[in-house]
Amino acid sequence: MEQLNEIKVLIYQGNIETAIACLDKMLQNDFPEKDQAYYLRGNAYRKLGNWQQALNNYTWAIELNPASPATQARKMVIDILEFYNKDMYNQ
Repeated sequence: MEQLNEIKVLIYQGNIETAIACLDKMLQNDFPEKDQAYYLRGNAYRKLGNWQQALNNYTWAIELNPASPATQARKMVIDILEFYNKDMYNQ
């Protein structure tokens, strides 16, 4: 879907809020690449440091498509959060 490619560019260029607004609007409808849209929105929230929203969106993408790249992205976020939480205990 061409619109998803445009959103990828927005995220890459740092226009995160615009990308999220576009994805929010897209996700109100049903379409075949909905898992990809959730994955992208997860990436956008991750770039903003909103870990909970990133995890939520990755989870929704995985529910729609267990083979989604969101599976690896979700694992990465959890690993990062576990690392930082453990690090806090070691100070």
